[in-house]
Amino acid sequence: MLVEIGLGCTGCALITAAIAAGPWLDRHFLPAFFISRATFVKTAWLVRITAIVLGLMLAVVARRRIARVVSADWTRVFVTLLAIVLAFGAAELMLRRTRLRAAEEVPPRKEPLRHLDPRVGWLFVPSHVGYQSNNGRRVQYVFDGNGYRVPSLDQPVDFERPSIVFTGESIMVGEKLPWSETIPAQTCRLLGVQSANIAVSGFATDQAYLRLASELPRFRQPLAVVFLFAPSILDRNLDDDRPHLVPGLVWQPPAERWRLLALARRIVRYRSDESIERGIATTREILGAAMQLARARGATPLIVVPRFGPEQPREHELRVRILDQSRLPYVEVELDPRWRVPDDGHPDARGAQTIAAAIAARLRSEAGTTFATRALP
Repeated sequence: MLVEIGLGCTGCALITAAIAAGPWLDRHFLPAFFISRATFVKTAWLVRITAIVLGLMLAVVARRRIARVVSADWTRVFVTLLAIVLAFGAAELMLRRTRLRAAEEVPPRKEPLRHLDPRVGWLFVPSHVGYQSNNGRRVQYVFDGNGYRVPSLDQPVDFERPSIVFTGESIMVGEKLPWSETIPAQTCRLLGVQSANIAVSGFATDQAYLRLASELPRFRQPLAVVFLFAPSILDRNLDDDRPHLVPGLVWQPPAERWRLLALARRIVRYRSDESIERGIATTREILGAAMQLARARGATPLIVVPRFGPEQPREHELRVRILDQSRLPYVEVELDPRWRVPDDGHPDARGAQTIAAAIAARLRSEAGTTFATRALP
């Protein structure tokens, strides 16, 4: 009888949670740049419908049958539960014998190749040429001796020349795009100056900042620093399975966790209110520090904020809290949702061109004659 009551209550709880989950899901699952809002809503509905069906099964359809099976042989139930616990324990021990990559870290043999770095997590392999295929298109990736993406090995970034420094993640790197179609290449073609693409795929905002802090002092004449950020990539800023910054810009090594728990957190990207608030505050602090780094070198600082389609309410809230309330210099760029690399999610050449044009226009208006004068050979 008690088992039957417990199953009924569990089923009712599932149904109630699924019905009330709409606002809760928007609150605890952050927007994702590479997943459209329509896909997120569809997935959320599928999860809620599945929970309702499971709840009905437990509360109405199979409640008595499951209760009879459980009550008939408690020993079998105990042995089954013990086997499940031992299986989880064995899986945990096996996982601890291997290195678990960070959530945004890719396999070591995937192009563009990366190598581990104790300070930022990973960097591109320097002096490397690699190729990647996407929908029949072969894309070449070339990195100079500093690990910056460049047109060719015989065209490395020259630290003595006036330069615009670009930092960020795979969107700024130009994943699935040839060099000529990337945001840095198109921006600097419009402005007639050298680009330095120090971005690294998979980076969160704190990693991009650490990369900027280490590389910017090497440039003799940095004209501008362009930092890519979007509310829809805030989620990765909350990850701590890699070297990361905490409030106060204090560096921390990767957090140690149970391996199974770490894998579960990657599959279910639930974020607590506390972790989201901490992520917002830390991101605001990091972006502010990045802008100060640029100004200290006499460079024009700019944050570029791309998004696909109209801004969603959650994205608007995050943008206002992180950028507007901190009075950070940024340019927002709306992209046509169709301007994605097929079967990938990154901006295609049209999207990159739109972003580059917005950056160039803003830098011209911000720096004006000074920018043009400094850019002269």
